[in-house]
Amino acid sequence: MKRLLVGAIALALGAIPATAQSLEDLNIQIHGYATQGFLYSTNNNFFTTTSSNGSPAWTEAVMNVSARPIPKLRIAVQARYFLLGNYGNSVTIDFASADYKANDKFGVRVGKVKVPSGLFNETQDIDPSYMWALLPQSVYPIATRNSQLAAFGGVAYGALKLGPKLGRLDYRGWSGEVSVGANDGLFTNEIETGTTLPDGLNGVENGTALHWTLPLADNALMFGASFIRDNTFSNPLSVGYGKYTGTETIRPANEPDYFAKYEKDKLMVAFEDARYTGSALVVLPALGPYGISTTFIDNREWFGMASYKITGKLTAGAYNSQFFAHKHALGPLRYSKDWVVSGRYDFNQFLYAKAEEHFVAGTYEDYDTTLNALGLKPTSKLTILKMGINF
Repeated sequence: MKRLLVGAIALALGAIPATAQSLEDLNIQIHGYATQGFLYSTNNNFFTTTSSNGSPAWTEAVMNVSARPIPKLRIAVQARYFLLGNYGNSVTIDFASADYKANDKFGVRVGKVKVPSGLFNETQDIDPSYMWALLPQSVYPIATRNSQLAAFGGVAYGALKLGPKLGRLDYRGWSGEVSVGANDGLFTNEIETGTTLPDGLNGVENGTALHWTLPLADNALMFGASFIRDNTFSNPLSVGYGKYTGTETIRPANEPDYFAKYEKDKLMVAFEDARYTGSALVVLPALGPYGISTTFIDNREWFGMASYKITGKLTAGAYNSQFFAHKHALGPLRYSKDWVVSGRYDFNQFLYAKAEEHFVAGTYEDYDTTLNALGLKPTSKLTILKMGINF
């Protein structure tokens, strides 16, 4: 599939008239940003960092290049350097796509495209665009952000005007191959205990999303819903530091997501609620019938947030983010609850700073067991300071 998509982009480029090949005609734009974060926590070390001692191990640098060779066609690619503790420390491609917009009612993009699910998935890779140092981890876990952000496939999109009393309906539909790398933060604890997926997890995902903007208060209110269907993913599995090999199969899984946002003048209020259900089948042939096991998954996640622009440069906000793994045994490992207060100060159009305090209860999130060798405490505080520059 990936080769076919690269070929499709090449075909689109080849169809550009020769008269539109100058750099000026291509309308090339280059944008980017860089951030440096500092984390300090009580009780537990977060995100594979030594945050309980204070850690500056959070660095990101992003560059986006786009061209518009003809009025209806936009080609864009975004590269990212990402380091957060033991996550990343590499350069990846967030997306690389060709986008043809026929009119307001219909457009299509192909390549490595951002998955348009939920409220923030299409913008979670753009730190300057939101006030939070860390998006709600219940729905947008940074440990596996790259895998959640994009897919190799295509998106069809458009907007329909419903009339002066009903507003506008934006739609998106997509299908593509998703890939969760072998070293993805989702597998941190499994890797430390000798269980690996050498090829990661790969499979086909389909989805739809609707955004309904009501004609109230200058279109300030939006309700939305998205639905993701993960088809069967079957990949090689290694257990016991290579002692046993087999397969792990993620059976078809569903993820409905409902969200709303009100944004007008200085106030923004938003809510999102999602659920993930599915199952995983592990088969280790060397162990016979004892090597076959099934794990059922029923995860619920939601957050509510609000922010207010106090001055032209200062914004303050708060959110509550909660995650529950309903198939886990009762106890702190079953959930993660995060109360957050946050502030952002824009020194000018290029330089900004963020400060955030997290009050975390529960231990479900992907903690590094090696860095928390004495065991996880049920509650912890996390302070985040972040500086950013964009162009």
